[in-house]
Amino acid sequence: MRWIVTVAVLMYVGMALWQAYKPLPEGMGVSAIPKPARDVAFLSDETWVSGDSQRRSDQAIFDEVLRLIAQAERLVVLDMFLFNDYGADLDNDFRPISRQLTEALIRRKTERPEITAVVITDPINTFYGGLSPEHLTALREAGINVIMTDLTRLRASNPTWSGIWTLCCRAFGNTSDGGWLPNVLGPGQVTLRSYLQLLNFNANHRKTLIVDEGEEWTGLVTSANPHDASSHHDNVALRFSGPAVLDLLDSERVVARLSGAPGAIPPSTDPMFRASTPDPAAEATTSPQTAPQVQLLTESGIRDALLAAVQGSAPGDRLDIAVFYLAHRELIEAFKAAQARGVTLRVLLDPNRDAFGIKKNGIPNRPVGHELHTAGVPVRWCDTHGEQCHSKFLLNRPRQGPAELIVGSANYTRRNLDDLNLETSARLVAQRDLAAISDAQAFFDRQWGNPGGRGYSLPYAAYADPSWRRYWQYRLMEATGLSTF
Repeated sequence: MRWIVTVAVLMYVGMALWQAYKPLPEGMGVSAIPKPARDVAFLSDETWVSGDSQRRSDQAIFDEVLRLIAQAERLVVLDMFLFNDYGADLDNDFRPISRQLTEALIRRKTERPEITAVVITDPINTFYGGLSPEHLTALREAGINVIMTDLTRLRASNPTWSGIWTLCCRAFGNTSDGGWLPNVLGPGQVTLRSYLQLLNFNANHRKTLIVDEGEEWTGLVTSANPHDASSHHDNVALRFSGPAVLDLLDSERVVARLSGAPGAIPPSTDPMFRASTPDPAAEATTSPQTAPQVQLLTESGIRDALLAAVQGSAPGDRLDIAVFYLAHRELIEAFKAAQARGVTLRVLLDPNRDAFGIKKNGIPNRPVGHELHTAGVPVRWCDTHGEQCHSKFLLNRPRQGPAELIVGSANYTRRNLDDLNLETSARLVAQRDLAAISDAQAFFDRQWGNPGGRGYSLPYAAYADPSWRRYWQYRLMEATGLSTF
């Protein structure tokens, strides 16, 4: 019996270590070369409380997504994490984004049967194989290639559990027939195997779109999900055209390949990817020194760009950060060090109080907010009422030189930045008078300052949390992966 126990323990420890440190699929952790960009736009979804105490929203991101899909002629590649209507029954005021997006894709495929349309998504939308959602079935029946990401190719973000799951349960797969457990995400019943896979806590967390637009290629990178119950969330996006879009497309080929669909997205040698014709008028009026540049970032490449922006900031520079989850220790230490050397920081955090009708305990943002506040960093909280401040946003405005904006899918956590999830962000470097930079600054200033009687945010004292118990709880959860952030 001692030998059996010893062998079982060694197998578990070995599998947990392998899942935590196994080689990454080729093409992850990208920091592409910055490329000239055209038609760059910053987009946002914003929710606030008006003077009459009513929650109100302005939305732009999925309006633009739907517009881009409706005009595409050759290619649509969409990669979205949450793509479902789970939780829509919580509030009759939710926008039916998942249905609108499904209908837009099917409509365009019907109008242009020759178009290549690919939808990549995370298996959470089928509760890891325990459900067969009608909208994904409808997309397939319309001739759209729906790719479910193979998360087993990723490193384990919760190796304590993944070591067990890989040995005991992974080989059994899953089925959408015969579930007997309630589905906490929505209607129907699911199998025990759905819940066992859920505990791995890793994801394809990307939110991207690539389409042809005339002779151009246009990309959109966002923090927003086509998820009905997320429709009131604050979110941000960057839309751009030019060579960086082909880098974005390459990054989606990586996901298709690791998920067993290597030929789903046409190769870069396909005639449809011929170089677009530059606009002579635009080139004549824009010098290389002032032309905006976009850099594609994925996984740890996002972490490296964020750290470079913060650690490279100098006294008098201004850094504005708005993020749903802030827990990554290197970034937190970099924020504190930047404050100490005279950089002007403003950090806007979600209070981590709501998750689709479930009340949360404020971890990790409230303990981290206390740590930053103690170090002198100005911190404010989003004034949420059921929705979330879901943005992932950093704007760097140095005293001299161009501004830098980083937006996308990645929260500032170990899971999102250390090659555990699949993530995509875009880094824009441009002069301050570029409309996208001005719009990004105006977005943050609104969120921070509550202009015109709109209530976007609250002072630090509203959710101050000096509890050392919750602080060390956050630190343990962040270090081990036993968390959902």
